[in-house]
Amino acid sequence: MSSSEAPPATQVATIATPLNILLFSLFSILVYMRLRPSKSATALPTPPAPTVFKTFTPPQLKPYNGTNNMPVYLAVRGRVFDVTPGRNFYGPGGPYANFAGRDASRGLACGSFDEDMLTEDLDGPLDRLEDLGAEEMEAMRGWEERFSEKYLVVGKLVPVGHEEAEKDE
Repeated sequence: MSSSEAPPATQVATIATPLNILLFSLFSILVYMRLRPSKSATALPTPPAPTVFKTFTPPQLKPYNGTNNMPVYLAVRGRVFDVTPGRNFYGPGGPYANFAGRDASRGLACGSFDEDMLTEDLDGPLDRLEDLGAEEMEAMRGWEERFSEKYLVVGKLVPVGHEEAEKDE
């Protein structure tokens, strides 16, 4: 080696090359997009309005037949159910529409959806169902159980003049 020749310069490799900076930027953006909270957080559905347990007489129950944007209620063995979710069945035009806003106990027990199964005198005593046989009572209990599983109990049915009916008016 001659003294006039300079030793070769050592090259230092740097990681800050334009390509590495670009790749790191893309990687950072992808990680951020994956881990950031989503803008559209899952919105909770609006809860239904609270239902107040009420004591109904037959005339008070009658308007709850699904007309005029009213909910659909029906009674079975003195328990009033909100069957509004089943409006297609119990509301106007449905196969069980004549039970809406009424005591449906006898009709359900007898498997009949005719008007003559309903008590005509709404101001009279409630149907005590004493003339029903064991098979009919069992059918009615089955319906009541089905309603209990599927629909909310919103009240109870008492005759006109009953002391509990007077408190809720």
